[in-house]
Amino acid sequence: MSAGTQADQAALDAVDAPNKEAWRAGFKTGLPTLFGIAAWGMVVGIAMVKSGLSVPQALGMTLLVFAGSAQLASLPLIAAQAPIWVIFATALVVNLRFVIFSALLGPHFAHLPWKQRFLLGYISGDLTVALFLQRYPTLEPIAGKLSYLKGLMFPNWFAWQFGSLIGIFLGSAIPAEWGLGFAGTLAILCITVPLIINNAALCGVLVAGAISVLAYDLPYKLGLLVAVVVGMVTAMVIEETILKPRDRRNVKRKADHG
Repeated sequence: MSAGTQADQAALDAVDAPNKEAWRAGFKTGLPTLFGIAAWGMVVGIAMVKSGLSVPQALGMTLLVFAGSAQLASLPLIAAQAPIWVIFATALVVNLRFVIFSALLGPHFAHLPWKQRFLLGYISGDLTVALFLQRYPTLEPIAGKLSYLKGLMFPNWFAWQFGSLIGIFLGSAIPAEWGLGFAGTLAILCITVPLIINNAALCGVLVAGAISVLAYDLPYKLGLLVAVVVGMVTAMVIEETILKPRDRRNVKRKADHG
């Protein structure tokens, strides 16, 4: 093994080695989000039970799926007894953002065994990935990087499961007359609004909303799947054809005048 190879391997070993200080730093960074994650999990837990799932079914879904938006999107399809492929396709489309997250996070830990990467992928969440990439925007092998990621992800997973379990058992005890089945819809709105960060996202949301109304009568709740796809495509087209060219022109104009 050459000296350069040995140095690279030593750097990777430092990345992977348990580091209590880095773990505590990750936990401290993610700590302010844990209450919100638990509350969101509780809302989803209530929505699952109030949508017709039994307690064991809801427990299985929250432990295996661990994806609030996909869980909520699939609930009306399950209630409507939609085909399995429709439910899976809807969940896949709703969670396509994790393909992007994987592409951003993967290069940092591509050297890890696939079982470990699989586990990290399972417990990853929107906020944990975003917070990690803020701390480590480059692929530089920094000691404690893996421990920092775990300090973000594991508490996030436990907070979600804790809140979801409370919601499941609370939802099963609350009378249906209270109308808490609408809690899932309110939760989706709470997540969607902060994500409207530019005109492309706003157009995508508006188009998806309009399509979901127009396609409401499609069988098996397919209108939801169509609305999500059309909304995403609309946002991407506007981003690529209008916003990015405009930003490039602005940068070029400033450079010319600089």
